[in-house]
Amino acid sequence: MDIISHNRKAWDRQVQQGNPWTVPVAPEVIETARRGVVEMLLTPTVPVPMAWYPPLAGADVLCLASGGGQQGPVLAAAGARVTVLDNSPAQLGQDRLVAECEGLEIVTVLGDMADLSALADESFDLVFHPVSNCFAPDVRPVWREAFRVLRPGGVLLAGFNNPAVYLFEWHGGATNRLTVRYRLPYADSESLSEEQRAKLAAEGSPLEFGHTLEAQIGGQLEAGFLLTALFEDPWVDEVDTPLSAYMPVFIATRAIKP
Repeated sequence: MDIISHNRKAWDRQVQQGNPWTVPVAPEVIETARRGVVEMLLTPTVPVPMAWYPPLAGADVLCLASGGGQQGPVLAAAGARVTVLDNSPAQLGQDRLVAECEGLEIVTVLGDMADLSALADESFDLVFHPVSNCFAPDVRPVWREAFRVLRPGGVLLAGFNNPAVYLFEWHGGATNRLTVRYRLPYADSESLSEEQRAKLAAEGSPLEFGHTLEAQIGGQLEAGFLLTALFEDPWVDEVDTPLSAYMPVFIATRAIKP
């Protein structure tokens, strides 16, 4: 299966369906960013601390797998020179829509988060990478490419799923019962039954992959990054992610390129 092609079509469909992560920010958010107050998410609910950002005015920023008109326009309004790379043309269209409406300059690039060959070495000061590498079969190339395109002293801000999310099968109903069923690393394309994969295909859902903490955090360190900060997101959504009722299911990290 061509994962990139499948997920591209799936995310284009998510835009049509109004998935919350495809809805552009409101004009009020852009105006606040113009005043120097930046509030953005790497994970579903906890805002990124202002201390995590490098100086944004005049900075070259890559929003990595970050289309949808949510982060790129905010960073551009804060004075950064922004490039948004995403696998979905429709998601990139949301960024262009906000840019046109708000008089912002944003460069959009259609591509795979694990292949940034269209971007030059050491060309960015910040890589902003919200929860999205759950749609990449292998996360280590994502970290290596992020490291390559960052300048020395550059910052990588990343959000990702706690891998425990992918261990369980949820039975739903009044008991809200979870059963340990899957192994890590996890892949919809391999871990699910044929019937379950057919259901996902019929729904037009993106295929997901559950990476180990060794790949998520250790992979950043292997790429050459120095980890400087981390937080967990206690977001609770018992419908989409029932495990969140028991533990934080998202992690955000800040790392720098020495």
